[in-house]
Amino acid sequence: MAGFSFDLSGRVALVTGASSGFGARFARQLAASGAKVALGARRVDMLSALADEIAGTGGEALAVEMDVSNEASVIAAYDRIEDAFGTPDSIIANAGMNIEGPATEIAVEDFNRVMGVNLTGVFLTVREGARRLMAAGARERGHGRIVIVSSITANTVEPGLAAYSASKAAVQQMGKVLARDWVRQGINVNSICPGYVRTELNSEWFDTEAGQKHIAKFPRRRLMAEDSLDAMLLYLASDASAAITGSSFTLDDGQSL
Repeated sequence: MAGFSFDLSGRVALVTGASSGFGARFARQLAASGAKVALGARRVDMLSALADEIAGTGGEALAVEMDVSNEASVIAAYDRIEDAFGTPDSIIANAGMNIEGPATEIAVEDFNRVMGVNLTGVFLTVREGARRLMAAGARERGHGRIVIVSSITANTVEPGLAAYSASKAAVQQMGKVLARDWVRQGINVNSICPGYVRTELNSEWFDTEAGQKHIAKFPRRRLMAEDSLDAMLLYLASDASAAITGSSFTLDDGQSL
């Protein structure tokens, strides 16, 4: 492809759930590729440390307190980002949580918490981003990139993950609908469905005997490497993916086979 590049110079990226796990890694990769990166999460101390780390390697990053399940917090975060960097045009809706357990034992309040972050939080994040992109002329520039982080559990069955799996299936389908809604507005919406990588959310589980048995069931009997999502994330966040919208990409090292 002529001119193919993951160079994100001139772009402003927002990563939600950037205080740890996938989000922190995504932020580092986006900054290393030239984007100014807004780091959104509730744990501001961790965001500030990451922003300092990125700045220490020559990048630009802004720590922004952001509760994705609260509309006022999302709007305030975008206001701050626009004041500092301009309108985010590479938006990574990554914030997520899980409360695991048999459906018969999960409190409805916990079910709603998962949905509030994983589904409503994604909706609020990408809707506000799309509104601002449209106001900033995305239709003429064709520069809007939204990446929703789903999961292989959106399409596979894992015991004890009713709320989490439902939320991830919902955002995957929502991404397709939003891609159609915004297809003439210069905004691409795509989803990635990662397999299992060791993160803050799951590290304790994979250290247990049951967790090790879980890994042994994967065709390659291993967790994915932490860099497994880098290339796809940068591709979908960049101009290189101009013709890709409404798609969902499974990146799982064959774990769902």
